[in-house]
Amino acid sequence: MRTNEITEVLNRPLSQELLARDLTRLAYVAKDGTPRTIPIGFHWNGTEIVMCTATNAPKLPSLRKNPMVALTIDTEVHPPKILLIRGRAELDVVEGIPSEYLEMNGSYEMTPEQRVEWEANVHALYDGMVRIVVTPTWAKLIDFEATLPSAVEELIKRQQERQHV
Repeated sequence: MRTNEITEVLNRPLSQELLARDLTRLAYVAKDGTPRTIPIGFHWNGTEIVMCTATNAPKLPSLRKNPMVALTIDTEVHPPKILLIRGRAELDVVEGIPSEYLEMNGSYEMTPEQRVEWEANVHALYDGMVRIVVTPTWAKLIDFEATLPSAVEELIKRQQERQHV
């Protein structure tokens, strides 16, 4: 997929709404060669998806071995709105707490007092983190109105061809 096509998908209003959510599902290949999908907080900075994790997280050796990942950001309504992204994870070990980690948790409902307590706990727990940075190399938005999964599109096309025979 070309960069301009990816940008067009990610700049759609619905994609922007999904990219403003708190959680994505990160899919990767684990150390034992089997697939894994985990929920993880993220921050979209306009060109990259940034996720942060503990320096001892089990996913890190797997991502170092095979950095190819897939992400799903979706809604819990019918019909679902789904943003699918593929890319390569770049790992960046940092001291302290990355700003993206604090920003990615911004839409959770917390009182100002809860926010202060949460941030204090984060700073007390982590002396460093790993930023998992994914630049999209492929993207698809599925809204079940203007865009559908490719298999459903194919079935509709076949159905229309049969009706015109």
